[in-house]
Amino acid sequence: MANAKPLPTIDQWSKPFWDACKQHRLVMQRCNSSSKVWFPPAPVSPVTRTSNWSWVELSGRGRIASWVMMHQGYFPGFADDLPYNIVMVDLDEGAMLISNMRDLKDRDIKVGMPVKVVFDDVADEISLPKFVRAQES
Repeated sequence: MANAKPLPTIDQWSKPFWDACKQHRLVMQRCNSSSKVWFPPAPVSPVTRTSNWSWVELSGRGRIASWVMMHQGYFPGFADDLPYNIVMVDLDEGAMLISNMRDLKDRDIKVGMPVKVVFDDVADEISLPKFVRAQES
């Protein structure tokens, strides 16, 4: 198990996010004053700097804002996946999430491509949000 991929560290702020991911739902915090959604989780809104926020379920839809292919094996747990992609997804609700495309190779990934969230159950307690190509909405 020495080459296992690292798992996220779950703390009091991220626990609701990871609990929802385990249920294959994508949730993030939304400022009740500005309606802005953000990630990663935090105790205060990055917009108003208040604790006046709520957890909301998102559509899981968005577009590729940027991406890169990893060809170098920087981390032993990812060596068997090389090359692998890392994508920055601009979610429809306004937040950004960094993840991977599950169904595409590097030549098929395009900035602006519509995507939707799917979940990979990687451990009993962890499901990771990943993305697949979506139809134009």
